[in-house]
Amino acid sequence: MRVLISADMEGTAGVAIWEQVTPPDLARRPAPAEYEWARTLMVNEVNAAIQGARAAGATEVIVNDSHDGMRNLRPGDLSPDAWLISGNRKPFGMMCGIDQGIDAVMFTGYHARAGTPNGVLAHTWTLWVRDVRFGDTPVGEYGLNAAVAGHFGVPVVMVAGDEMAVRQTQELLGDEVVGVIVKYGVGTTSARHMHPSRACQAIAEGAAEGLRRKDRIRPYTPNYPLPVTITLDNAEAVDLALLVPGTERVGDTSLQYIAEDGVDLIRRWQLIIAAASGAAR
Repeated sequence: MRVLISADMEGTAGVAIWEQVTPPDLARRPAPAEYEWARTLMVNEVNAAIQGARAAGATEVIVNDSHDGMRNLRPGDLSPDAWLISGNRKPFGMMCGIDQGIDAVMFTGYHARAGTPNGVLAHTWTLWVRDVRFGDTPVGEYGLNAAVAGHFGVPVVMVAGDEMAVRQTQELLGDEVVGVIVKYGVGTTSARHMHPSRACQAIAEGAAEGLRRKDRIRPYTPNYPLPVTITLDNAEAVDLALLVPGTERVGDTSLQYIAEDGVDLIRRWQLIIAAASGAAR
């Protein structure tokens, strides 16, 4: 049984502010030392998920570094029982590896969608994406990534992160998905945290339980063709995003495309984000 772990950082226990999750080379000002210990907390939670997956029968675990820059996990800190995918601009983004015969997906360090009250460091992909909807349903990264997994017939069996991330993921994918809440937001940049060692224990147990439930959890497959509506931070960003074929403006700062399947969904999403990133900010 092959497991893919999509590892983000903002949902990690102990993390609450942007400086803690910003790699030094991407910081607009000198990055504080907090990033270094925060990435250690991140890899400890990933290792806990690997441990739980192995205990429940996983024969191979692939970890995809899915946080900013996608090279936050130091290879030597990762469990030797796992493979690591690192580096940016890769196929399927946060779900790179999903096309390699995966049987189950786990999310670690996940956060809520953009604009979520009490969602710790809540955003969707970037700070300038304001809203994403599948039809009328608002989604975050958890929804985009679950749809990619669903395209390949793979269920998301466990999500670990802050309270709102877990609740939003289960609301979209179903309560059978194991949710491990490691902190509770008391604002966008503040939280009440579980102790890191307890968080890791809960994640290991959640990962094992998720695999035990695997056959009861349906892969997430929205109804295609699927209208995907994206609201950005300014009109110029939409101007640039409209260079992507198949997009149309549906508001001053919103655009839409029709995804034919999960692969089309994520590929055009990646193109739109790349194009819109050129807007003045």
